[in-house]
Amino acid sequence: MHVTKFTHVAAGRPRRVGAVAYFAILALATSVRATLAVAQVPSPMVEGPITGGNGTPFIAATTFDLAQVGYMEEEYFISGTASAFTSASTLTSDGNWTVTPASTAAYKTRILVHRPMKRSKFKGTVVVEWLNVSAGLDAAPDWISAHTELIRDGFAWIGVSAQFVGVEGGAAVQGLPSMGLKQADPVRYGSLSHPGDSFSYDIFSQAGQAVRQPAGLNPLGDLKVKKVIGAGESQSAFRLVTYINGVDPLAQIYDGFLVHSRGGSGAALSQSPQPGIALPNPTFIRNDVRVPVLTFETETDLVSLGYFSNRQEDSDRFRLWEVAGTAHYDAYGLTVGMTDLGKSSSAADLIVTSTPIAGITCGSPINSGPQHFVLNAAFAALNKWVTKRKLPPQAPRLDVVAGSPPTITRDVNGNAVSGIRTPSVDVPIAALSGLGQTGTAFCSLFGTTVPFDSSALAALYPKHNKYVSAVSKATNAAVKAGFLLGPDAKLIKSSAKAAAIGN
Repeated sequence: MHVTKFTHVAAGRPRRVGAVAYFAILALATSVRATLAVAQVPSPMVEGPITGGNGTPFIAATTFDLAQVGYMEEEYFISGTASAFTSASTLTSDGNWTVTPASTAAYKTRILVHRPMKRSKFKGTVVVEWLNVSAGLDAAPDWISAHTELIRDGFAWIGVSAQFVGVEGGAAVQGLPSMGLKQADPVRYGSLSHPGDSFSYDIFSQAGQAVRQPAGLNPLGDLKVKKVIGAGESQSAFRLVTYINGVDPLAQIYDGFLVHSRGGSGAALSQSPQPGIALPNPTFIRNDVRVPVLTFETETDLVSLGYFSNRQEDSDRFRLWEVAGTAHYDAYGLTVGMTDLGKSSSAADLIVTSTPIAGITCGSPINSGPQHFVLNAAFAALNKWVTKRKLPPQAPRLDVVAGSPPTITRDVNGNAVSGIRTPSVDVPIAALSGLGQTGTAFCSLFGTTVPFDSSALAALYPKHNKYVSAVSKATNAAVKAGFLLGPDAKLIKSSAKAAAIGN
């Protein structure tokens, strides 16, 4: 992941029994397991809302006042004792691991809460995002990219400073300065203490427990929580892979997971100064996963990050969505997304920029694909999965030729073949790719946009109404397939009508 905003500058078979008795026993067993799980994950002490210091929370996230959309932001500290984990046996590629608590350490970190101001607006689901620290500071890429859906559908969102760098800081990352919370605002965050990333998994569990089973102060106030979803992008997604396979069977805190842009493996289960326990590559999501998992992958993730070798079949608790024309991160997330209130067609416009933020200069315009709209649909689908047991649609895989590296098959316009389809690739005005970028810092993750010249556009769309009609048809097809949502479809159609394409 990448900087988007610098706030400092910028089962054995049971015995045969009668049906009623069997289901009664099953219900009792489920209840006992749930009780044991709650006992295993402590409810942390919650302190806040936090004020002071520079006056606002430090995070790379959206920049508009949440009050404009009927939401509020509050920051809290959570503290307690967290466990690291170990495994008596080698961690295998199938993800079917048995891990156990190991050493313990005291911690104090922060959580950031975005929630509806009105209780009636809240629909009962909380998304807990593992904040990303790949750029040396806490960033909220899933909130940036999907906040319009989370807001309009009444989710609450919590960002968790789960990792050491986000709290304590570290070395520069690809030439960009690291800025942990304690460095960014020593007055506000000086009391925080993180014992290391081996403890991050239990900290993430305790953050979820803080809203599922609050022991005192509830960071969601009087909101009634029904479901809790864990989410994370990029490095955070790697850590979620490890969490789902190893820690979730013990903790049983989350009702589902959105794993966004993972690579070929997960993150280490344990690392220095604790004994190192690395993961194999590939690492799959375990086949007996306890709750629904939706894995969301871009072209970059399949090829550059090595996910291609990790593809696995869909099941009643696993879905894989691969989205054509998308990059690991893109122009929407780096520009429009930070100020998008969800009502402007600019969210659907082609964004052409090679310099998304200060300090990062890419060799060509970065990807302007449809990732954010499909991610909105992914959150909506996962929420229906965990609340109503409605399975998400199964998505076709991108057409990829195996090799080292694998190669994505492209059509005559330069766009990927198959995968999740959107108007951006089915009625194209540019070639969109998650690959081929050059430049400084994180540019290799940003993909490319190659706009068609005027002659190519004229050949494809000699009449404006033909272009608009084609976009409308492709948009309706994507909505029917379950990969676009109605409100976003309206924005896409509005953008097409306003575009200067066709005579």
